[in-house]
Amino acid sequence: MQLPAPKLPPYDVAKWQTLPFAERMKLVCQAWAIQGYGTPWAVYVVYVLKVGVYVGGWFLFCSMSSRLGGPSSVASWWFEPEALKKAVLWSMAFEGLGLGCGSGPLTGRYYPPIGGVLYFARPGTTKMPLVPGLPLFGGQRRTWLDVVLCVTHYAFLVRALVAHEMSVELLYPVAILLPLLGLTDKTIFLASRGEHYFTALVCFLFASDWLPGSKLVWLAIWFWAATSKLNRHFPAVICVMTSNSPLLNIGSIRKLMYRGYPDDLRPSRVAHGLAAAGTLVEYGFPVVLVLSSGGTPTMVGLTVMLGFHLYITSNIPMAVPIEWNVVMVYGAFVLFGHHAAVSPLDVRSPALIIYLIVALVLLPIAGNLFPRFVSFLLSMRYYAGNWAYSVWLFKGDSSRKLDAGLVKSAPLVHDQLRKFYDETTTTALISKVMAFRAMHLHGRALQELVPRAVDDIDEYTWLDGELVAGVVIGWNFGDGHLHDEQLLAAVQAQCAFEPGELRCIFVEAQPFFGKHLAWRIADAKLGQLSEGKVLVAGLTKMQPWGSDR
Repeated sequence: MQLPAPKLPPYDVAKWQTLPFAERMKLVCQAWAIQGYGTPWAVYVVYVLKVGVYVGGWFLFCSMSSRLGGPSSVASWWFEPEALKKAVLWSMAFEGLGLGCGSGPLTGRYYPPIGGVLYFARPGTTKMPLVPGLPLFGGQRRTWLDVVLCVTHYAFLVRALVAHEMSVELLYPVAILLPLLGLTDKTIFLASRGEHYFTALVCFLFASDWLPGSKLVWLAIWFWAATSKLNRHFPAVICVMTSNSPLLNIGSIRKLMYRGYPDDLRPSRVAHGLAAAGTLVEYGFPVVLVLSSGGTPTMVGLTVMLGFHLYITSNIPMAVPIEWNVVMVYGAFVLFGHHAAVSPLDVRSPALIIYLIVALVLLPIAGNLFPRFVSFLLSMRYYAGNWAYSVWLFKGDSSRKLDAGLVKSAPLVHDQLRKFYDETTTTALISKVMAFRAMHLHGRALQELVPRAVDDIDEYTWLDGELVAGVVIGWNFGDGHLHDEQLLAAVQAQCAFEPGELRCIFVEAQPFFGKHLAWRIADAKLGQLSEGKVLVAGLTKMQPWGSDR
């Protein structure tokens, strides 16, 4: 079977493989700057069709409600509370099944195009328990009990979605089971976008407080997402995203993002200006929506909000959070448009107030101050370029031990690609993932860390931790804590790598008010080999391939 061919780099790939590592990195970064991942248009069409399936599923479930209807009468019921509740529950199910974020070729998933339920409902697959070693739930491999809990969770979600009336009693089982599943495997909670959908679900349990509570959820997401962009990392994100945008596939526009393409790929003044403007907009429209109670100010705020999310979606970010952007926009129009008169400060239930303080205030603060201990999703640190990440280096063909030792539903990404492309195209696409990492500011640290990790990088196969997590645990969405030492320990327990066969570089996010990125280097067999910190200010002076300017 053949997929549409991607745009190949503007150099001979076979010759590229023979060059020194720094030269290879330079060429592939220059290629990314002008052509991004090189994704063919047909892939984007598939993602658009998938959004259609997502919206169609929402219409289907709404049509089963006695208070709602189908697409022909949507104008009369789209703002009803039950419609929004079904949108949130359907989004939770859609994401948790692996159909939303982290699906398809833009996340390294070609065959099969999803992970999610193919792993979460399969005994023996690798999991990431919240408390490793916890009796019953803390093992490294999924048990039949884990599978039963997972299937039961989805069954209760479907029961609520097809119900004629979504009563609180239908929501309680989901509210209980998802955190329990998060205890057995934190991947499932994160994949279900628990920081958003589960927190909104908790609000739904309080009949008189769900509207103001849900408003606080939406406001917190915008506020913390904007706050997370107050760093040196975000301008590089603008560069990477613009270079990969299907709608900005114009060389002159892409070159404007860089100081001096092709030899100086640091963010230009234009990129810095766009980063600052985006941050201000993300702070601004929520303030307008909170301070207005309808009329023209509210419509202005909603219009800016719509444009903001359309811009994000039109760039098709590599993690493809398209459906999440759809529900953010829909929820904003319902909560702040139709119910503009409701104040987000009208929450009265002490229990809900305490929960929202923890979920929307304390966890994000902790996650930004101490990023090693909190997922960037729970910190609401979205697409700001300041995430934990990892690089896994396999000596020779030792990566084959993953196939031999693990129960999984997908082969290594190289093998997935070989089902559709020749070896040249496969190599080119994998190399673009290296460029994606290096082009972000935090990726510049690798130029110092790779020589610390291995003596000769040419003896190793480079796999970004995102690709490893996608294959091993079935989901990846930019959270480096899903492919850190915990996953390495689980992989080693099942695959038994020899010393030197697998080396990993783990880099943490920059703490708020901090100046450094903490890093660790580990060997699968020998454990941690070294650790240290790198100054972020120093990275801003470097090119993605490591040379100073």
